[in-house]
Amino acid sequence: MVCNEHVPALDEDLKKTLGPATAKVLAEQLGLHTALDLLHHYPRRYAERGELTSLDGLADQLDEHVTVVAQVADARVLTFNGGRGKRLEVTITDGSGRLQLVFFGAGVHKPHKELLPGRRAMFAGKVSLFNRKLQLAHPAYEPLGADAGESDAAAAFAGKLIPIYPACKQLESWKIAKAVDAVLPRAGEAVDPLPPALREGRGLVPLHEALLKIHRPGTKADVEDARQRLKWDEAFVLQTALARRRHADSQLPAVPRRPAPGGLLDAFDAKLPFTLTEGQQAVSREIFDDLATEHPMHRLLQGEVGSGKTLVALRAMLAVVDGGGQAAMLAPTEVLAQQHHRSITEMMGELAEGGMLGGSEQGTKVVLLTGSMGAAARRQALLDLVTGEAGIVIGTHALIEDKVQFHDLGLVVVDEQHRFGVEQRDALRSKGKQPPHLLVMTATPIPRTVAMTVFGDLETSVLDQLPAGRSPIATHVVPAKDKPHFLARAWERVREEVEAGHQAYVVCPRIGDDVDQDDQRKKKPSPEDESEKRPPLAVLEIAEQLSRGPLAGLSVEVLHGRMDPADKDAVMRRFAVGEVQVLVATTVIEVGVNVPNSTVMVIMDADRFGVSQLHQLRGRVGRGSAPGLCLLVSEMHEASPARARLAAVAATLDGFELSRIDLEQRREGDVLGQAQSGVRSSLRMLAVIEDEEVIAQAREEATRVVAADPELEGLPGLRGALEALLDAEREQYLEKG
Repeated sequence: MVCNEHVPALDEDLKKTLGPATAKVLAEQLGLHTALDLLHHYPRRYAERGELTSLDGLADQLDEHVTVVAQVADARVLTFNGGRGKRLEVTITDGSGRLQLVFFGAGVHKPHKELLPGRRAMFAGKVSLFNRKLQLAHPAYEPLGADAGESDAAAAFAGKLIPIYPACKQLESWKIAKAVDAVLPRAGEAVDPLPPALREGRGLVPLHEALLKIHRPGTKADVEDARQRLKWDEAFVLQTALARRRHADSQLPAVPRRPAPGGLLDAFDAKLPFTLTEGQQAVSREIFDDLATEHPMHRLLQGEVGSGKTLVALRAMLAVVDGGGQAAMLAPTEVLAQQHHRSITEMMGELAEGGMLGGSEQGTKVVLLTGSMGAAARRQALLDLVTGEAGIVIGTHALIEDKVQFHDLGLVVVDEQHRFGVEQRDALRSKGKQPPHLLVMTATPIPRTVAMTVFGDLETSVLDQLPAGRSPIATHVVPAKDKPHFLARAWERVREEVEAGHQAYVVCPRIGDDVDQDDQRKKKPSPEDESEKRPPLAVLEIAEQLSRGPLAGLSVEVLHGRMDPADKDAVMRRFAVGEVQVLVATTVIEVGVNVPNSTVMVIMDADRFGVSQLHQLRGRVGRGSAPGLCLLVSEMHEASPARARLAAVAATLDGFELSRIDLEQRREGDVLGQAQSGVRSSLRMLAVIEDEEVIAQAREEATRVVAADPELEGLPGLRGALEALLDAEREQYLEKG
């Protein structure tokens, strides 16, 4: 129950104003604890009382709690059980669609009196399906409009916009609206974070006015004014936090690392059998310029699948070794760490055997450090690091342990940043005598606005050019259910490629041991996924079926995250040298695996993977001179959204375009991930894809403000907003970025 006698201060708990029961639901279900929290709980959309809200689209919200505004078309009471039971059926309409409401037993009387034909109301409940019809069972409702005699009041009422709030089962939208009414009188006390000159220069309304207009708009123009202003708040405060971090980093000391003329880097470049792409050369120059400064580099290296990021990172590591330092590469999995170690030592040849018999005088040791190494090998690796014998170390989380000490750590390279928590990244950086330079790599293309929002403290370099000699990858969707002969043809294509001397991957979503998998990203089933009626296809089962059936006689082996690390490495080695013709695997092969002789990939249950993940997987083929082929197998019907996703992947090899599609479909929260949860939870109004212009402008303004006043001493409102927005956890995230 809302008690309007007490108007709370903005930082006051809501119990006094709203009562303990309502305050408890707001806190537990919606994370709203104070009056200020409630003011920033914005309506999701607005219904117009003079118009009917469309009922279209409810089929996509099956089992979800919805709020609709509609008009009663008819209502009738039915009896059953010989007249002992009663059921009220109400049909509501928006003129083009209809929805049935049902009430039973004692719950029939009140709605039967109130929900008369022609009456308009808000209805809230869970969408269900009964006898192939959509319905709301026992919905909560709030009649709209006035008595027939009060025509003037009714006309005024009909013109207003009804805010529809993100709600929950225990608290409907209109009850949240009443709670907001109780705190709106204090909107004028909200601290305005925007500098007056910025707000006036951009033509933005004051904060208190924006809050009033977003919650109780008179017109659609009011809503637009409020949205624009509140988006600026979120973008500007966040970009200010990131700009302050960049500024603070620029003040830290670091040891400049410059490649020595005639040193390790020159020796490596001289033995490369190919010419670097223009993109690789340009990005390398940016990195070398950063490494030569007396402040730590903080750079994000984005690269299309197969664009040669590892080579660019290796040249940066060699430059640091030339400059007297050590470089560490942190990989998310043992398979990837071993693969990087293998490919880097192969690329370097005798230069990776410094101090060893047959090694180059200019060389250095390149060591591997993972959790599964034997005690003797581990002791030797740790000794090589602390003495400086090893200039380069490649490892997993094992690198972060306290006992791992460096002689002089000068550069940290983090591969596939999105798989690491910021604490892990920071723990490795803390092992330098002075802050080491940082290079973060990702093969998942990130739209510019996401990079500015999530990695806003890093300078960005993009590799979008494929090395010469790389072949394009043809991608096709294989509708296994509709056209089973297409799947049979897919296995024929695999056999043809193998008979031509090439190799193949088959990827499955599950291992097959009926245990939740750590090496898989879990995908929440959506109502569209008909294939959820059966479990995802599994590596162990598919490998056995292929060996007995369409690929009988070929060398087929499996690879997944639950295998012993030594076994995984042995399988990858056999695959790399061509002893294994077909590798049936989970997504452990998603990144970093480089076998140029692999030309075909079949992805089973492809609809269970995300768009960007499919693009990553596809990048494992077509890495040599022979054309690549990727076949996306799905049992989904042609008209389903899942098949539309697969068609998008088949239609383009542009990872940035696909990442945009992926983000639009999955929403920012999924893309930003757990490590960036603070950032995501601070964005209520801002959409990182749609609001690119606002984010870019806010970044410029924030950089300018921080350059002039790093401590924001002249902007107490902005300082207060930063403290309110960034709780301790988020501040820690930004500082460690």
